[in-house]
Amino acid sequence: MKNLSALTFLMIMTTLLSGCKSKQAESNPLLETWSTPFGVPPFDKIKTEHFKPAVEAGIRLHEAQIDSIVKNTETPSFGNVIEALDRSGEVLNNAYTVFSLLNSAESNDRMQADDMEISPLVSAHNDNIYLNDRLFQKVKAVYDQREYLSLDPQQLRLTEQTYKRFVRAGALLTPAQKEQLKKINEQLSRLGVQFGNNLLADNNAFTLVIDKQEDLAGVPASIQSAASTEAVNRKMEGKWVFTLSKPSMIPFLSYSERRDLREKLYKAYLERCNRGDSTDNKQIVNEIAKLRLEKARLMGYPSYGAFALDDEMAQTPENAYALLDKLWQPSLELAKKELEEMKAIKKAETGDDSFESWDWWYYAEKVRKQKYDLNEEMLRPYLSLDNVVQGIFQLSNRLWGITFRPVSVPVYHKECIAYEVLDKDNKHLGILYFDFFPRPGKQGGAWCGAYREERYEEGKRIAPVVTIVANVSRPATSNGVALLNLDETETLFHEFGHALHSLFSQVHYAGIGGVEQDFVELPSQLMENWAFEPDMLRMYAKHYQTGDPMPDDLIEKIQRSALFNQGFTTTELLAASLSDMDIHTITEYRPIDLNAFEKEMLNGKRGLIPQIEPRYRYPYFAHIFGGGYAAGYYSYIWAEVLDKDAYEAFVESGDIFDRTTAESYRKNILERGGSEGGMELYKKFRGHEPDIKPLMIKRGLIEMPADTAARPAPLDTAARNASIRRIIGQQ
Repeated sequence: MKNLSALTFLMIMTTLLSGCKSKQAESNPLLETWSTPFGVPPFDKIKTEHFKPAVEAGIRLHEAQIDSIVKNTETPSFGNVIEALDRSGEVLNNAYTVFSLLNSAESNDRMQADDMEISPLVSAHNDNIYLNDRLFQKVKAVYDQREYLSLDPQQLRLTEQTYKRFVRAGALLTPAQKEQLKKINEQLSRLGVQFGNNLLADNNAFTLVIDKQEDLAGVPASIQSAASTEAVNRKMEGKWVFTLSKPSMIPFLSYSERRDLREKLYKAYLERCNRGDSTDNKQIVNEIAKLRLEKARLMGYPSYGAFALDDEMAQTPENAYALLDKLWQPSLELAKKELEEMKAIKKAETGDDSFESWDWWYYAEKVRKQKYDLNEEMLRPYLSLDNVVQGIFQLSNRLWGITFRPVSVPVYHKECIAYEVLDKDNKHLGILYFDFFPRPGKQGGAWCGAYREERYEEGKRIAPVVTIVANVSRPATSNGVALLNLDETETLFHEFGHALHSLFSQVHYAGIGGVEQDFVELPSQLMENWAFEPDMLRMYAKHYQTGDPMPDDLIEKIQRSALFNQGFTTTELLAASLSDMDIHTITEYRPIDLNAFEKEMLNGKRGLIPQIEPRYRYPYFAHIFGGGYAAGYYSYIWAEVLDKDAYEAFVESGDIFDRTTAESYRKNILERGGSEGGMELYKKFRGHEPDIKPLMIKRGLIEMPADTAARPAPLDTAARNASIRRIIGQQ
């Protein structure tokens, strides 16, 4: 009877969808069945004006589906409630997903304006679902009987996660509280959109324009050429343009001898959305912080951080702080030693050891050259974009036997490329888009998303459509080769790890496809470990002109410099993580002077030296005010504990390309999505809970054992603490 009910429900929904879509499908490709190759979005047909009507139609269709579930008179069951809810909303999800991803990668004024209406609409629609008491009572009825329903493990997990999702969305609140929550969520949605729009505007507004060759002293020819190309693109022939995108900014900060210009560029970066003008985000951040605290209080938590982390591996802000605090002092001390080295060089060169934050990259590069006889310009010729991508493909083939085939599919920008991903038995795993270069309509940074998540329909796997978006160095000329630095190379390995997590997924239900936020960075960060391994470099690092492999002496220099600048890198990461946690653990809101608060908490309370800025300051901290990492930026370092320990499994096997270990990792983590909690998945792969020592060694915070083969052995079961205590290193 359960199967018949589910089938009847799906037939009813199909009829409803067909009737509602008939009048709009002809003019709106987002409401049609995507008959493109591999079912990718019909980018060649989608126009900006299609998005809002498609989202509105998707909401109406989804409302009809929810109404059908609520009005179903049959006894609530997994099939007619939990599964039906999980399968609902496909049209809305398709339209809103395409809109959201494109609004980050290829935005325009119309999309940004529409987003001010679309995001609150979707937020309100979600509230109407999760705060629907009749629907919740049906979910609860199934949840209460879950142990007697003969559910398989994924069905049981979906039932539990669905109930939990409703509760965390406010299902247990009173009617008055639910109305209050709806208003808060709508306001937060609008503020998040405005935050992102302001940041994009500020990123695009500033350029450092140089019109004299002598002002480029110290800047390598390849960087000059890229800046010249940028100027041509902006119709400023004969000049050089540097922007706030990191592929443009960081090389200038690293090599320019003009300290005043380095200061101008870096200060513009630091002061984004912080100048008291129309794009200033400080008041928006205040309003977001206030509303998030109100929401947390409404849900019964003392702070937003407490509310957010209750559903993560860390569980509490105290546990997140424990890890950050454990790493803070050794990282800061290491950074201070790095600073002294650079000040000595500066004094020897100029007679003055005064040092500012915009000096760090410049003198760090001098330290790298002096200590390791290495600079990034020596490496770029071997790290062409094509070589790096092919290296990632080769690594994936060696570990899992998968291959990549270029395909012709619709794209949203002429620079995008796409591949079909084939499993070791040549079965279709999914489609992977790449979008590499910065441009005015694209947000900064790098990310991985999915236009279609993996799912199952009638027992058949529907493969995902995944996208990797980055902002790496453009070719110096329009028909040239893009040459990357170490950070950009590592970033592509990182995002590819996220892509593999989506491509390998074998989860039958969308509601358990995701994992905890402090677990989600494990697959991405694990991939970084291979990027600069000697055997890996020999495989992909070939000179872009001659095809010669990277010389062994250059590979050796990379290995010897592995701990270069780690104090700075770790400290700025931890500073941003602490800033995020600090503002989200406020328990009594009063207007916040963000600049003073940041300085007090980081420099005053924790002793951050003024020569290091946090990786992100509040007015442009898009991860936490425009993205999904609120009270969650700590998850990068939390997941690094996992990824460094996980990589030890490959090292311990005696072969970093060991197929058996890779298959275990795929089977126990990459394929499983959120079908179990992150720690349970991790232990099934690793056999024990993670050890913090590999991270401490990798970051240079404790010394590597004299015998590098003598890596820290895992503790036996009787000696292991609970998972949280193991991660934060408490004894």
